[in-house]
Amino acid sequence: MTQNTSFKPSLKLMDATMLVAGSMIGSGIFIVSADISRNVGSSGWLIFVWLLTGFMTLTAALSYGELSSMFPKAGGQYVYLKEAFNPLISFMYGWSFFLVIQTATIAAVGVAFAKFTAYLIPQFSEDLVALDLGFLTISPAQLLSIIIIVFLTYINTQGINSGKVIQTVFTLTKLLSLLGLIIFGLFAIKADTWNLNWSNMWDMHKINLDGTTAQYTTMAAFGAIAASMVGSIFSSDAWNNVTFIAGEIKNPKRNIGLSLALGTLIVTVIYVSTNIMYTGVLSLHEIATASKDRVAVAASQQIFASAGTVIIALMIMISTFGCNNGLIMAGARVYYSMAHDGLFIRRVGKLNKNSVPAFGLWIQCIVACLWCLSGKYGDLLDMISFVVVVFYMLTIAGIFVLRVKRPLADRPYKAIGYPVLPILYIVMGLTFCTLLIIYKPNYTWPGLIITLSGIPVYYLIKKLDKKALISD
Repeated sequence: MTQNTSFKPSLKLMDATMLVAGSMIGSGIFIVSADISRNVGSSGWLIFVWLLTGFMTLTAALSYGELSSMFPKAGGQYVYLKEAFNPLISFMYGWSFFLVIQTATIAAVGVAFAKFTAYLIPQFSEDLVALDLGFLTISPAQLLSIIIIVFLTYINTQGINSGKVIQTVFTLTKLLSLLGLIIFGLFAIKADTWNLNWSNMWDMHKINLDGTTAQYTTMAAFGAIAASMVGSIFSSDAWNNVTFIAGEIKNPKRNIGLSLALGTLIVTVIYVSTNIMYTGVLSLHEIATASKDRVAVAASQQIFASAGTVIIALMIMISTFGCNNGLIMAGARVYYSMAHDGLFIRRVGKLNKNSVPAFGLWIQCIVACLWCLSGKYGDLLDMISFVVVVFYMLTIAGIFVLRVKRPLADRPYKAIGYPVLPILYIVMGLTFCTLLIIYKPNYTWPGLIITLSGIPVYYLIKKLDKKALISD
């Protein structure tokens, strides 16, 4: 088989921006506002949570621009952590990335695609049984999610251009669809609902599923905001995936930073606008108690009547399909970089005839499919949000480290607002993580344990590698 030794720079600024936006927008924006509303209980705080998340995401993206211009290599964040700190820190990131962050996200997005397909084709329902293996029952939704992941993996093994076309087409389609939903929703705003939601916009309280409410103490209110942000951060995550494919972007020193800024800004505006629209057509209680948290379905039914369910189902299918393509495309480049450092299966560090890490794509596919079968990916994604923010903070702290370690290094793009914005992100991230540890420990310890388990694995790999060198 013919094998290439280097990536092909094929992605322009538009393609990179579509990867940022497309990887961020999955199913979260259609669902998580229900949980946020239950936690904060008012329109003002609902929008505040989305604005705060958007500000943090945009701040991080602007900071990453400097690192991407310094190290325009495949692997992105993994490379930044290695250069700023050491191989152990970067391996711990890559380890958790492979075990949960990327693969479980791919599984969750795949199952979301299948769940909403079942709205149109009931035979794909997650409540049915397609295979009963005795020790494991598999639903049609799980099977469909696996088929989609395998299909998109195959497409991406055929070269970066194959994945690029899907990414651009599906991202543009979902951005336009969301924009259309927002516009139609704004025209459908009901004055009494709007006034009810916004007349007491800063009255924070808890809304239970049965519609009853409870007041917070001051400190518990901070915990409620942190718990709310688990959903909004998950919905806004994966913006950094564009850094993983730096080796395939034209003029990466310029275009990665620009695509990060443009993509995160577009998605933040879309997310905040969507939630403002929700508060115009649904009461806070209706948002908080939406069936299975499907806020967008409830809103669309108010806007489009009976056709609303079908419209949202189609939108989420388009959104999740495009989102998973971006996640699958980008993820394998991290394992490729790890393999080149001797910290992953060596074959993953090789490119196929189409100049992509095909073996890495298939390894990622297998783990993601196993998560589809486990049914536990949702819990793990909540838990890993803590770890994701920790690694974002470490990476941004790397800017300060590298300014000291390599003051004369070429920096075609410098972090906007340095040092204020990067410090502000780190402070906000520390606050978020501390509040989660205090008020939602179930969101923190499992993800932290998975990450820390990478330490003995790292030293075991190094030991085995050293023995192999001696024997050679």
